[in-house]
Amino acid sequence: MTSIEQTLATIAETKVISIIRGIEEEHAPQVIDALAKGGIRCLEITMNTPGALNMIEQASKNPELLVGAGTVLDVASARESIVRGARFVLSPSLDVKVITYCLDHGVLPVPGVFTPTEMFTAHKAGAPLIKIFPAGSVGPQYIKDLLGPFKGMRLLPVGGVSVENTAAFMQAGAFAVGVGSYLANPDLAKKKAWESITSRAKLFLEQAVLR
Repeated sequence: MTSIEQTLATIAETKVISIIRGIEEEHAPQVIDALAKGGIRCLEITMNTPGALNMIEQASKNPELLVGAGTVLDVASARESIVRGARFVLSPSLDVKVITYCLDHGVLPVPGVFTPTEMFTAHKAGAPLIKIFPAGSVGPQYIKDLLGPFKGMRLLPVGGVSVENTAAFMQAGAFAVGVGSYLANPDLAKKKAWESITSRAKLFLEQAVLR
């Protein structure tokens, strides 16, 4: 099994990627620990979060976690994050150069798309997992509709994914979901409400397996 296949297998097993954005670097270890206690193993640390590269490097030292970089807009950012230990690279947009760079370095690229044309372009470029963003504005039915002509593609809805619609996204055929500030919540982190973060993580995982 290649490193990319191993990454996909872990995401398939856990089904929920927690997106860490806007969390202060000093709070990151406790937030990540709270998520892990709730069962979250896949983390996306966005590159527009101050200290993101340090956070990726530190979190990657934990063998129980699968750590990726998010909001990667170009090859330079992909390279920086991979050097620090990122095992998958997510983007809000489609850049074939980023896909190719990641594939060449044994790292899972997850390009962001919205239209069927963008989705097929990402697939032809070799992306094994494709992020549908923003998914909340179109809902689970859009995932089901896309998988009609594009059966077998792995889709990751991100943006507007909630406790209320996670099960529906999974039932529509999503490979996994990406969850933002409801899980890694900056306000809860500032309040050091670690148990609340753990409880939310457990709730999301419960919904993700209701399919």
